Amino acid sequence: MHKTLYLMRHGETLFNQLGKIQGQCDSPLTANGIKQAEKAAKFFDDIQLDHVYSSPLERCCDTTELILSGRMAYTRVKGLKEMYFGVYEAESKALLPASPLDYHTFFVPYGGESTDEVSRRMLTTLTKIMREPTDQTVLAVSHGDAIFNFLRNLMDPLAEWEIGFTNCIIFKLEFTDDGFNLIDIIRQAD
Repeated sequence: MHKTLYLMRHGETLFNQLGKIQGQCDSPLTANGIKQAEKAAKFFDDIQLDHVYSSPLERCCDTTELILSGRMAYTRVKGLKEMYFGVYEAESKALLPASPLDYHTFFVPYGGESTDEVSRRMLTTLTKIMREPTDQTVLAVSHGDAIFNFLRNLMDPLAEWEIGFTNCIIFKLEFTDDGFNLIDIIRQAD
């Protein structure tokens, strides 16, 4: 078994622009976020996708719909949602710990998820998706912290985080019987 997963972050949102923690609350894509998704759509023009999955949050669904332009249906999957930050949601990013490595259980006392919970949730969800017999080449649209914590299962993603988990960044992964392997990272120039 040799399959390909394109794991992508949504386009820029109003909360991204305002420096607010989104988590599982939502804000709309900005004009720039729409342009980013349209540019990402061009990347997928020559890729035959078997199935597309999206976090059910509006910013991911809107990004997915811009990429697909009505060419095919997609499936909303709750397991692809962003990390839940509890009472920190919609607050300033200035309140966050300095590094995502410091998040561990920071948000748990405030009603949020631990990074290990997010990591397991994303790994379980994406493994289930990739084990679907008809899914050889898949796109899944998710969120920055959810993707970061998923990648912790494969590598230390901090260096890539510091370069930037930009909006509409695409992680190309290979999926085999042994699990996931990161093949490439596609960052779009603005």
